[in-house]
Amino acid sequence: MKRYNLLIVLLLLIFNITNAQKKGSPAADFSALKEAKTKIENTVPAVIGHLQAISTKEGDNNILTNGKAALGKEYGILESEWYLYRGNMNNCILNNSSKKAKKCMEYHTQYLRNTLINYKNYITYLTKKNGYLGVEGDTKIDFNPSEITTKLNDAYFNGGDASNRMKGNQKKEFLGQTMADDLKLKPYAELAQ
Repeated sequence: MKRYNLLIVLLLLIFNITNAQKKGSPAADFSALKEAKTKIENTVPAVIGHLQAISTKEGDNNILTNGKAALGKEYGILESEWYLYRGNMNNCILNNSSKKAKKCMEYHTQYLRNTLINYKNYITYLTKKNGYLGVEGDTKIDFNPSEITTKLNDAYFNGGDASNRMKGNQKKEFLGQTMADDLKLKPYAELAQ
């Protein structure tokens, strides 16, 4: 009888150690949000630099002025979607079962992906060779919507799994970090200087 008790105690100990390791795992890493934010923000100075070069070459400041105004509108759409995306992903995790949360998150990730693709198409159109400005050279911009959203999706799925091991306020605080001010996109006016 004592051997069985000892075996049970050992199995429980192994189970608890395994769970403790899961809690400290890097599964709850939201660094993909900072990376995505940086890639989005870096598009603005790249496109404006391109517009400046064309404006100077053509001797027409309207190219820069109109291009900046149009880019600001597109960036504004993306800025709004970025904020909504982070809030919606948190709501998916907090208000649903694990299975429903994943479907909810996939839906919102697809919506963000579409917004990013529209933005990418716009900046590509604006900066491509022989584009509507008659540009002679390409401006390379590190901005891949599929790669960005795949990383974000993985981060939120892992974050959702990690939060399922938490209780009440701890879960809200953990997910609340994704809505921190340092993860907001910088205002267009600040980036466009």
